[in-house]
Amino acid sequence: MAYVLGITGNIACGKTSVGQMVLALGGERYIDADALVHRLYEPGQPIAIQVGERFGQAVVAADGSVDRKALGTIVFNDPEALKALERIVHPAVHAVIRAELSRISRDGIVVLDAVKLLEGGSAAFCQAKWLIICPVEQQLQRLMQRNHLSLSEAQARLRAQPDPNVQRPLVDEVIDNGGTLEATQRQVSAAFDRFRAQFVHK
Repeated sequence: MAYVLGITGNIACGKTSVGQMVLALGGERYIDADALVHRLYEPGQPIAIQVGERFGQAVVAADGSVDRKALGTIVFNDPEALKALERIVHPAVHAVIRAELSRISRDGIVVLDAVKLLEGGSAAFCQAKWLIICPVEQQLQRLMQRNHLSLSEAQARLRAQPDPNVQRPLVDEVIDNGGTLEATQRQVSAAFDRFRAQFVHK
């Protein structure tokens, strides 16, 4: 089995940027749990069908795929609806992650990027877990620009995210992505050196 470095953190905190830094330092593969969900939401996929059955045709696009924005409007304003969605999606994502990891070389380092890494159980795949943080104001700005959301829509998504203060004791490294790119790079390089020293170069 490959060495798996789990990266988590709330939406728009810079997980992808940190993950790409790790790849540049020697990671072999990047697995984005959100991208896996995109695939599961495609037309005809069992998960897309289940989501439509649970949340109604309002969340199903004309081609049969899941309308993520319509679904987000529901689940990011209703904690119980979000839990119901996660009960559908998480087991399927875990199965895909397991299949992806089985194809990685035994000594390869894999980055697993997942917002619900700790809460959804994907942490079980990981040797180490990193939490990426940044100020809420930065998250809101990035989220509105990247996802073309209004302020209220972005705030609803952030309210639905896990509490970083609860996550901190559960991870091995905390990367503060609220400063300059160079400052983040220094933190990532140092943390990756510690990861390799502990798990890879033995």
